[in-house]
Amino acid sequence: MTGTGAGTGAVRLRPPRNRFDRRVVPWWRVQWLLLVLSPVLVLVLLGVLIGPARFWLFLPAVVIAVPGLLAALFLPVWWYRVHRWEVTDAAVYVHTGYFWQEWRVAPMSRIQTVDTVRGPLQQAFGLATVVVTTGSAKGAVKIEGLDHEVAAELAERLTEITGATPGDAT
Repeated sequence: MTGTGAGTGAVRLRPPRNRFDRRVVPWWRVQWLLLVLSPVLVLVLLGVLIGPARFWLFLPAVVIAVPGLLAALFLPVWWYRVHRWEVTDAAVYVHTGYFWQEWRVAPMSRIQTVDTVRGPLQQAFGLATVVVTTGSAKGAVKIEGLDHEVAAELAERLTEITGATPGDAT
C-alpha cells in the first residue's frame, strides 16, 4: 500500500497513531496469569497429594510461576507501548510486535465483514475487539483492547465506509 513516488496517486500509510485502551494492560495481565496459574495450581495440588513426588512437582511449579509472574507484570506494559492501530478512508491497519514486527493492512475494498467480540474478561474490563475479515489467507485483522463503545462506533464506521467503497470483497 505504499506509493512509489509523488504524483502517482498511490496511498502511503504512516505508522498507526492509536493506542489500545489503557485497560488492556490489566486485561492482558489477567489472561497471562490464568495461563500461568493453571499448570502451577495443578502441580501444587498434586505435590500436596503425592508426598513422595512433592519436590519434583513443586520444582516445576516454581520454575513456571516465577518467570510467569514476572512476564505478567512487565510484558503487558511493553505490549501496550508497541501495539498500534489506525483506520483511514483507505484501510484498516494494525502494527504489533517489537522484535517480530507485523503490519496487518486491510484495504477497505477487500473487507468482507466487521465484527465486535466481547468475551467475559473483556466485558469485565469494559473492552472489546473489532475483527475485520477479508479474503486473506493470513486471517482477520484484529484490533484488541478497545473501549467497548469505541469498538461499536468503529464497527459502524467501517461498515459505512466499506459499503460505500467500490471493490471486489462485497
